Amino acid sequence: MQAVARLRDRPEREARGRFIAEGLRELGRALERKVKVEEIYFCPEMFRGSEAAELVSRCRSAGIICCEVGRSAFEKMSGREGPDGLLGVAHTWECSLERLNLSDKPLLLVAESIEKPGNLGALLRTADSAGCEALIVCEPVTDVFNPNVVRSSQGAVFSVPVAVCTSEEAALWMKKKGVRTLATTPAATKTFWEVDCRGPVALLLGSEKDGLSNFWLEGADEKISIPQAGLSDSLNVSSAAAIVLFEAVRQRRK
Repeated sequence: MQAVARLRDRPEREARGRFIAEGLRELGRALERKVKVEEIYFCPEMFRGSEAAELVSRCRSAGIICCEVGRSAFEKMSGREGPDGLLGVAHTWECSLERLNLSDKPLLLVAESIEKPGNLGALLRTADSAGCEALIVCEPVTDVFNPNVVRSSQGAVFSVPVAVCTSEEAALWMKKKGVRTLATTPAATKTFWEVDCRGPVALLLGSEKDGLSNFWLEGADEKISIPQAGLSDSLNVSSAAAIVLFEAVRQRRK
């Protein structure tokens, strides 16, 4: 049990190549996407419906190790308030730019120096909803396999291809692929709806605290802004991503 709980720490995840996927929805989506789930821990008295028991049966049939534990033991492994009695240990996978397969006109989301796991997970959900071909995470502060990223993504971490790299590596790769880069910044003179997003394009967002680095602000093909009328000078990064991504979706469906 302690070995599972230690996977909440990034060094342990990286050393063992394993991560935690907790919850019925997350585990179900991991299995749907053929993620290599190594073992399942379950507590029947915490189940909230028949679907949980059905998932355990499917895992057993697939040859996955399934361990029944008591409430106290499960709560020690779980990192959630009100857990639903299901937790899996799965293998991590390589998150390189070379693994990404792009169409002729990809829509990409690039996130630089995102600090909070909840924000990174929400960006994955947004990218999934908008039909992004990939999320490129530059200069990561938190890792993609953080349990809170998995939870906040609601399983989108298993469906959206992700690459993790430096900003320089991402810029060079996108240039080779012919992808235009659009950097979001309040200082831009163009609004996000004034820029053509119908071709191969990547929308770039930085952290809520600092925004994009000078590397992107100086090197992007264009800069775009999201006009704001209130007292706040910034949006939640996932909200900003949704605004610019769905404008791109609107243009591309026209």
